[in-house]
This record gives sequence, C-alpha cells and structure tokens, in this order.
Amino acid sequence: MSRVLVAVLTYRRPGDLADLLPLLAAQRRGVAGRQVELLVVDNDPEGGAAGQVAAAATASGGPAYAHEPRPGIAAARNRALDEAAEHDVLVFLDDDERPSPGWLADLLRTYEEHPCPGVVGPVVSTFAGPVDPWIQAGGFFARRRMATGTPVTVAATNNLLLDLAAVRRAGVRFDERLGLAGGSDTLFTRRLVAAAGPLVWCDEAVVTDVVPADRATRRWVLRRQLRSGNSWSRTALMLAPTPAARVLLRGRLGLMGGVRVAGGAVRWLWGGLTRRQTHRARGAKAFARGAGLLMGVFGAAYVEYARPDGSGRPGADQGTGEPGGDRGADRPRGAQVPRPGDEGAGSGGPPDRERADDGAARLPQEHP
Repeated sequence: MSRVLVAVLTYRRPGDLADLLPLLAAQRRGVAGRQVELLVVDNDPEGGAAGQVAAAATASGGPAYAHEPRPGIAAARNRALDEAAEHDVLVFLDDDERPSPGWLADLLRTYEEHPCPGVVGPVVSTFAGPVDPWIQAGGFFARRRMATGTPVTVAATNNLLLDLAAVRRAGVRFDERLGLAGGSDTLFTRRLVAAAGPLVWCDEAVVTDVVPADRATRRWVLRRQLRSGNSWSRTALMLAPTPAARVLLRGRLGLMGGVRVAGGAVRWLWGGLTRRQTHRARGAKAFARGAGLLMGVFGAAYVEYARPDGSGRPGADQGTGEPGGDRGADRPRGAQVPRPGDEGAGSGGPPDRERADDGAARLPQEHP
C-alpha cells in the first residue's frame, strides 16, 4: 500500500489550523487503498503550534508535528520533504486554505490516471469582508482554470501533489536562498519539470483561499504583483544554463518588463482620462509586475516574507543565486510600491505574516 503525506506549513495561525485540521481528517477518511498521514510543519521559531497539533492528534489520531525553526518558507518545505522520506506521495496545502469535499481523492485519481511527477489543483478566493471594486476590476485574485489533464510547467505549492520517486530522481529541493523573498516553489517545479516532464492539472481538486482584510487592499495586491514579477525574473535567470544564455535572457526579461511598465502606465493614465476603473486597475497591475521583472533583471530582491523578528531585514541572503550576481545584502525589506493605482489604497502595511503560497496563481500562462 502506497503512503501519502499531506503537509500543511504554518506560521502563527492557530485559528486557521483549528479550521483546517478537522477538514483534513475527513479527507483522509475519504481515500481508500492508500495510507494517508497528516503533517504540520511549524515555521514559528518558538514552536507555537506544538500544543494545538498535539491536542488535535489526541482527538483524531493525527496529525504529526515537525518544528522547523529556520526562517523562510523554503526551509519549511524542505522539512516536509525530509519528513516524507518513507512516503511515496507528498501533498502540499496552505494553512489558510480549505479543501473541497473529495479534494484529496481527486488529486490522487488524476495522479493515477496521468503518469506525471506531480498534480496541480485550482485555488479560489473568498474574502473576510466586502472587496474593493478596484481590486475586482483589476482581477487581482482571479486565477485561470484548465481542463483536467492539461500539462503544467510551473506551479505554486498551495495545492500541489508530488511523486516523490520523481523528486528523488531529479534531486530537486527548495532553494532556501529564496525563503523570504519568494519564488522557491517556481524554481523547484521548473527544475522538476525539466528533469521529469510536465505536471498535470486537476480541475476538480479545488481549495478555497481565505483572504483576510489586510490582504484585500490595493497596496497589498500591488506588492504581490511586484513580487511575482520579481521572483519570476530572478528564478528564470537562476535557471539559465550558461553565462551567455543569462545575458540574452536578461535582455529579454528587461524588454518584457519595460513593455509592461510602459503599457501599464499608459493604460492607467487612459483610465484616469476616461474614468474607467478597469483600465486604472489593470494598468497598475501591469506596471507593478513589470517593475518587479526589471528589479530581478538588475539583481534586486523584493523580500515579501519579512518577519517581525527581523528575518529578511537588510543583510539577509536573498540574492538571485547567479554566479557573481547581487546577493541582495543591502536591499531594503520591501521596495516602494509603484505609484499607479496607489491612490486610496488604504494601509495594508508590509506583509509580516508569512503565507504558505509564496506565489499564488502562478500558472505558466500568467508569466512573465
């Protein structure tokens, strides 16, 4: 009987864990023919989730608990890989997500029907309160859906099944230099796909992302676009096979970033002239993503997952990983958000609660 490990990465979110763990216990009971186990990887240096997980284990016979005190989501993901050393399948899920009925069974069924190194499922968002119409007009939380069986070449770990035999053969792990800046899941899945072939989409395996009010602000969504573009260009450069290829790719990414910045600015201005909110929002979105691409081209890292304890402050190793590249030793905790669209954004503030999605909605057609 094959062994499946469902891993939840968490960082100081007891309320989310309390909601999620009973749902995962139910998912485990809905799978036949496989030994399904649950694991919580606690990335809080103080191990704050230990008592809560122990209580849940007493009540339901699971989950297991692993404390990973090293800061950064990449370290927590690698700890999950280590804890799965005796398993055949590893499934990643965020602590602020809620799986739909039959989610795990759907992932496993697609895995059985489509030989592949991994299966990716969709994420849909719900909100704690009313959503700013500007954010809705910009489509900041919209994610594409595809038919089950569609090949996927890059994915986030917020709803991801991995064939661990393929992962071990490929020798891939999450790059911990990207643990606080983000992008380690992009780099991991692209390396896995290069070594073992494409992942496969499962459209039935839906999880719901619960978006708190402080993440449904204009400032936060623009910062997420900035970081998404930044991590894409940085990881792409890390994958370039030769210095010459890196130079050519840097030029291509710089052109793409410049086009997005210019086009976004024009669309934002046009939206102001025509009083069309959609143009304003989508222009700001393109501007922010393009600015992130350009930052990565020039070796700058946007450290999204900075922590209250100072992890990710200037001096943290968040560089591109390129030979001779800027390792970001003197980069600020977070870059200034591009001005277009910032009007009336409210005060989202720097995101100091680490998400386990590190790049939500990163599907191949959404990049760069």
